[in-house]
Amino acid sequence: MTTTTSPTARLMDGSVLARRMVEEAAARAAELTARTGQAPCLATVLVGDDPASVTYVRMKRNRCAKAGVRSRHIALPAETSTAQLVDTIGELSRDSGVHGILLQHPVGPHIDERAAFEAIAPEKDVDGVTAHSFAAMSLGMVGFASCTPGGIMRLLDHYDVDLTGKHAVVVGRSAILGKPVGMLLLGRDATVTYCHSRTADLAAHTREADVLIAAVGRPRFLHGDQLKPGAVVIDAGYNAGNVGDVDFDSAAAVASLITPVPGGVGPMTIATLLTQTVDAASRQLGAPAAV
Repeated sequence: MTTTTSPTARLMDGSVLARRMVEEAAARAAELTARTGQAPCLATVLVGDDPASVTYVRMKRNRCAKAGVRSRHIALPAETSTAQLVDTIGELSRDSGVHGILLQHPVGPHIDERAAFEAIAPEKDVDGVTAHSFAAMSLGMVGFASCTPGGIMRLLDHYDVDLTGKHAVVVGRSAILGKPVGMLLLGRDATVTYCHSRTADLAAHTREADVLIAAVGRPRFLHGDQLKPGAVVIDAGYNAGNVGDVDFDSAAAVASLITPVPGGVGPMTIATLLTQTVDAASRQLGAPAAV
């Protein structure tokens, strides 16, 4: 059932904040290039020619250009094996001219994606996909956050959402979104509940959420009648037809803050990737990254 009352929630505009982050990354990249003679470089690896993946990689490379970050694109055929992909990523990890590595996922079902991720050197894991990065996120160590969770945390900070003591419910358990965002929230003193599409009586959990992170990968999976009045709703889903995992109209009538789709979490993901690429280059070139 959906709610039909007029929206009352304030929009969390990720586009504006992301634009500012890219501008800051561009200024830092220019300064680093002038000082060291090397521009930050992001290597993107794409297996096959899935149209959506091709579009995502092109978008990321275009944003790199705007931010003064060089991009090196490696396009591999769809029949590439796990061993071949691991070898390619290993070469990039050893290349001193590459400061960050992005493996566009998902890869083909015949590839061991985890093995491919783990071939990325931790200091170049600017997408935050390795076990090392997950451990760093979980333990509060120096490392790179998964880009979408990292972007979500920046968005919450920008809108002055105090997480201390709040009940955060994460609906989704993927290794690069659901699980890491929960750990980042826990590190900020929120009480975290993990749910997913098979959670029994899901609404009983979501109605207790002060902060709800929707990352289940199903269009309009969550509705306003499943929310706590005044909740902060972060929709990290993106599905066909430009819709998220939350039914926006019904949720906006109940929430206090909500991200739109598109224009909410998506821009923050790319901005975080560029920021972390400049951070990685700064560390590798002996110039400390900005805090």
